[in-house]
Amino acid sequence: MVDSVISTIKAIIAQGGKIVQPVGVYAPEITARFSDPAGNIFGLYQEPLKD
Repeated sequence: MVDSVISTIKAIIAQGGKIVQPVGVYAPEITARFSDPAGNIFGLYQEPLKD
C-alpha cells in the first residue's frame, strides 16, 4: 500500500524497475505491478479517494 501509485512508479523506474501492469487495469481500484531488476514482481495499491 502506498500513498501515491504514480509517485511510487516514478521512483521504481528511476531505480531500474519496470512496470508490468499499468495503473487502471482493475478500475476503479488504483493498482499497478512492477518487476525489480532481478525479475521479481510486486504489486502496488493506493487507497481510493473518498468523495
